[in-house]
Amino acid sequence: MTVASAGETARKYAGSGRTGADHAVFVQGNELDGNTIRVFERGDDGALSAAGSYATGGKGGDQVDAPTDSLASQGSLVYDDRSGLLLAVNAGSGTVTSFRVEGRKLTDRRVVDSGGDFPASIAVSGKLAYVMNAGGAGSVQGFRITAKGLVPLAGSSRSLGLENEKVPLFSSSPGQVAFTPDGRALVVTTKSANTVEVFPMRRDGRPAHRPVVNNSAGGVPFAITFDKAGRMLVAEAEKSTVSTYKVRADGTLKVVQQPLPNGQNTLCWLERAGDFFYGGNTGNSTVTGYRTDRHGKLALTNEVGIATPPSAMSQGVIDLAVTQDEKFLYVQNALSGTVDGFRVGRNGSLTKVTTATGLPAFAESGMEGIVAV
Repeated sequence: MTVASAGETARKYAGSGRTGADHAVFVQGNELDGNTIRVFERGDDGALSAAGSYATGGKGGDQVDAPTDSLASQGSLVYDDRSGLLLAVNAGSGTVTSFRVEGRKLTDRRVVDSGGDFPASIAVSGKLAYVMNAGGAGSVQGFRITAKGLVPLAGSSRSLGLENEKVPLFSSSPGQVAFTPDGRALVVTTKSANTVEVFPMRRDGRPAHRPVVNNSAGGVPFAITFDKAGRMLVAEAEKSTVSTYKVRADGTLKVVQQPLPNGQNTLCWLERAGDFFYGGNTGNSTVTGYRTDRHGKLALTNEVGIATPPSAMSQGVIDLAVTQDEKFLYVQNALSGTVDGFRVGRNGSLTKVTTATGLPAFAESGMEGIVAV
């Protein structure tokens, strides 16, 4: 099963047909007057060079009082390796766009209604895609992934029971939707409610009618990712912690490791690169490195919790992306309007190899969503 969620590319290689000449990084501009996808050629050394811009046919969005991250989510831009589709939310127009990825070109643009207000995150498992709508009561809406893009799955919409406006307050919107690696559960984090909600999936591709509501081990759960053994890691913004869970078949969560603090400010994003994980701390513009041992225990890669020193060109760290070969990490800097690229060392250290400039910096809105293939 090919799985892509949490802003990360699917890590299944069979049938992808991609070569070194096709390597690219895609960045979502999230412009309010017309959302775009910016394409960058990625060299073998990780360096980025601009390779085009494509309109999504929808509008970007900006949550109420968002400090640096307009969508306040992870997974707003997703590449599905199995189908070769790039999926992007258009939060301001309540739609989702799919493109076919052909090398560094995006073709066959198709736009569908997201099934709710302010779509902010996408998860993929096999031939299914689920979109998290952050506005209003909040919802998840299912789609079939077809040769003609996304097709709504009848009877798949489920409410999150929130009480937001159509454009939500950033602190009360849900943070991410993600599939478990086996595709048997759909998970949503809710920030202000401090819950991690699990929808067991039925064989017909539809979720249970109501989620299993689990209290978060740490405050303000935001991003979701998984280790090699399928354990779920959740980044928590309140005290910049990461908690580790086992997702049980009935939708309940077992805490495997209590919240691990990183000593930084406002951890929101979290991505895996092999046995390492990297978290984006937007409050002080740093990136934290984590490692897991063979028992799945999480620890910081260094005592200070900073995998790479911040720079003047790297302000407002938000979303992250890891390449399929797990050799490079790319980090969006919302306030600077830049993307930094790092080589992942054998010990988890990060070495900067590139900085792409000229991207939409955070003002009325700003870029959010990044994919590396």
